[in-house]
Amino acid sequence: MLRDITLGQYYQTDSILHKLDPRIKLIGTFWFIVALFLVKNFIGYAVALLFLAACIKLSHVPFKFIVKGMKSILILLLITMVFNLVLTPGRELAHLGPIKVTYEGLTIAAKMAIRLTMLIIGSSILTLTTTPSNLTDGMEKLFAPLKVFKVPVHEVAMMMSIALRFIPILLEETDKIMKAQMARAADFESGNLIQRAKSLGALLEPLFLSAFQRALDLAMAMEARCYRGGEGRTKMKPLVYAHRDYAARAIIYLFVIATVVLGRMNIGL
Repeated sequence: MLRDITLGQYYQTDSILHKLDPRIKLIGTFWFIVALFLVKNFIGYAVALLFLAACIKLSHVPFKFIVKGMKSILILLLITMVFNLVLTPGRELAHLGPIKVTYEGLTIAAKMAIRLTMLIIGSSILTLTTTPSNLTDGMEKLFAPLKVFKVPVHEVAMMMSIALRFIPILLEETDKIMKAQMARAADFESGNLIQRAKSLGALLEPLFLSAFQRALDLAMAMEARCYRGGEGRTKMKPLVYAHRDYAARAIIYLFVIATVVLGRMNIGL
């Protein structure tokens, strides 16, 4: 996910999804995830898959780039599937010694794999078609009603924006420090797990010092420019709904209704 956020701005095109208001994309992603967890049969997953395929097509983002985000959770996904296959009681399909594979376990494992895969791909589409600044602006607008309860919405959005912008800087800093330490005979690849963890100390210490120094410099720069929070501040590019945003919201709600209704029907799938 972090990789998508840092690289999302390089995949901006004139696609329909790029032009949508970030609030609509955030709402759509939220309801897409909710719909996935409410579905109980494969018909609902098929509807969600068609909707996801349409979003990928409209995003103009290469599919092979989207699925790269799956590598980070592939091991976790496989472990989860195996545990569901062998630990779920039910009708036995096959067995190998004490290990039994059941029909119910196979069904649950398949549904979980489909759900997690579509969830990650759907979230990747959001981050790959929205710049970090638009993403935080959209979240600030969405959570603006919380100001009634004295929640510092602008400050939270500002912290998120700064954190997202620092991700590529910290990644670059990590790469530089690692290369410098390797030039000094540091070894980050060989040895057992404990030895590798100890060798990371030569990387983490200068990285933390650099991060704190950058944070201090940024705080001083903001104070020098008289930053005093969100009270009275305006936007250079305010978010305004267009006709396509209202149409997209209607499509999202129709998708959620269709997915939940079809996905919860008792049709044996």
